[in-house]
Amino acid sequence: MNKAKPAKPTATDPDKPYIGADQKLPELTLKAILLGAGLSVILSAANAYFGLFAGLTVSASIPAAVISMAVLRLFKNSNILENNLVQTAASAGESIAAGVIFTIPALIIMGYWDEFNYWETTLIAMTGGILGVLFTIPLRQALIVKENLKFPEGVATSEVLKTGETGGQSVKYLVWGALVGGLFKLSESALNLWNGLFEQATLINNRVYLYLGINLSPALVAVGYIVGLNIAFLVFLGGAISWYIAIPVYIAALGPPEGAADPEQMGIMIWSSQIRYLGVGAMIVGGLWALISLKNSLGTAFKSGVEAFKQGSTNFKDQLRTEMDTPMSWVIIAIGVMIVPVFAIYLREIHDVGITGLMAFIMVIAGFLFSAVAGYMAGLVGSSNNPISGVTIATILASALLLLFLLGASEPARGAAAAILIGAVVCCAAAIAGDNMQDLKAGYILGATPYKQQVMQVVGVVAGALAIAPVLNYLLQGYGIGAPTPEQPEALAAPQATLMQSVASGIFGEGLPWGMVSIGGAIAVVIIIIDQYLKKQNSEFRMPVLAVAVGLYLPLELDTSIFIGGIIAWMTSRFMTKRGTGDAQHAEATEKASNAGLLLASGLITGEALMGIFIAIGIVVTDLSSLRVFENPPGGSYSGLAIFIVVVAGLYALIKKVFKENIGK
Repeated sequence: MNKAKPAKPTATDPDKPYIGADQKLPELTLKAILLGAGLSVILSAANAYFGLFAGLTVSASIPAAVISMAVLRLFKNSNILENNLVQTAASAGESIAAGVIFTIPALIIMGYWDEFNYWETTLIAMTGGILGVLFTIPLRQALIVKENLKFPEGVATSEVLKTGETGGQSVKYLVWGALVGGLFKLSESALNLWNGLFEQATLINNRVYLYLGINLSPALVAVGYIVGLNIAFLVFLGGAISWYIAIPVYIAALGPPEGAADPEQMGIMIWSSQIRYLGVGAMIVGGLWALISLKNSLGTAFKSGVEAFKQGSTNFKDQLRTEMDTPMSWVIIAIGVMIVPVFAIYLREIHDVGITGLMAFIMVIAGFLFSAVAGYMAGLVGSSNNPISGVTIATILASALLLLFLLGASEPARGAAAAILIGAVVCCAAAIAGDNMQDLKAGYILGATPYKQQVMQVVGVVAGALAIAPVLNYLLQGYGIGAPTPEQPEALAAPQATLMQSVASGIFGEGLPWGMVSIGGAIAVVIIIIDQYLKKQNSEFRMPVLAVAVGLYLPLELDTSIFIGGIIAWMTSRFMTKRGTGDAQHAEATEKASNAGLLLASGLITGEALMGIFIAIGIVVTDLSSLRVFENPPGGSYSGLAIFIVVVAGLYALIKKVFKENIGK
């Protein structure tokens, strides 16, 4: 890898880019485009599976950057800005998958679609994603340069790229994690060596309900490790409210449901039919609160974006290389072009030109507004903690109410589907916007050329969008999506999409347990009040309401595994802090150990997700039952629990080992 000699930042000029504006390095190269597009496809597929399974997604920027450094160092002429463009495209694919799987599977769950229609799914993903890119262009100056928000993943990605010399070494942690995650999934799902869920439940005196559930997925632990103990605890708190308070109170008040054969089934029946709707109420209130709490900052960003549109293009000749955004005239034309396929899709569902035009107008306004929300929140709390679900459900709720007024309740399926389609485009735009602002922050620090990053963001969106529908269809046929059935007992839960479907269909008369929705909203209000108190106390521990809302509508088995990952993150951080001296060597050892842990965790997620996709393809193409070692694993889930503990302990031990090696102890 050829090493450029950048003008590094100095203590007197901390905002100076790593690569000076007067330096020109190859960025938008053919190998960067091909590698970025390829990684976009892989990461979008992995994120599609994992999001449907776990209901959570995490940023892929750093793993993509490490892979890029490892691959491009094989070429004679490569540099840090080229690597930055590769991770920009790759992370766009991961984000577009999140936008799709949070919304479009709702059409399958509600029975409106029998499969993921290729062109409609692709066009929704592509147009929503490209609009997300376009909407962030006028926001870049406002949020990154003027507001100078922290954008944690963007800063972290830039630091990883700056230490690119270690890319060939650090990629091994990503590979190890992927191998372990893939092998674990293969052993559980295809070979059937153990059951993937460890759960114990009991009912005392037909009134007192006790439950413990752990999903034996190292990837879920990895998610908890990445988001950290604060968020992991809040997700678990949401699950604890549902399973340790709401379900026992429900049983104590009304008794066990009819037809429940055992305590485990009893809890699932009550949670599925009633308690999970606490999450609907909490998510609605949380989404609205996100808009209210950021109204002033978003107003500033929105005005800056509108002003940028009004001012139009600036001649590239009058700009420094590091300030060259895509010309605003091109942005406006591209937005107009993107509306055409969206209009066509909406018209196909609604069959009314006037209402379709209104839907397209709502989509553009909501898309720009929520792209600003996502971009601003990404700057505050990071992409992995971005309230995309909250703003999307707010969009679907508002759209469903408007469509109910315009269409009436005579065609509930069509009205609900139309609301989902509006939400899908907005969700894709918001998901891309938050992630892309992180990438643009990394580019700002490194001295990248903004318009070249924006081109690569579009490359990543297009590549991911072209691949997402076939992946989803394989997952649908191989596992099923939504509620488990006798034919597909291990269906992917798709928590967000189930939530969106419940709201859209509920507005059009299919019924929601509004009592539970109201209680969930009240819980959210209490959490918001507590969080505001913590904010006034300048507490390091905060309680973002949407993290609790996520836990409320996720099964407790997932929340528990995520919480375990958060505990591991806290333990490793505590270990490194206690054994450190605070000098430069300690800081370097901590950074290397943290990066190793992040890459191991990312590998666990990617390996398990990709293996899950391969197994789904195998189920569709051929019968995989011959691979089963046991029809009924003799140890049940206990053998899996033992190996799960070994993997979790290994994650902790390896991070400690990396730290000790680098601190010289």
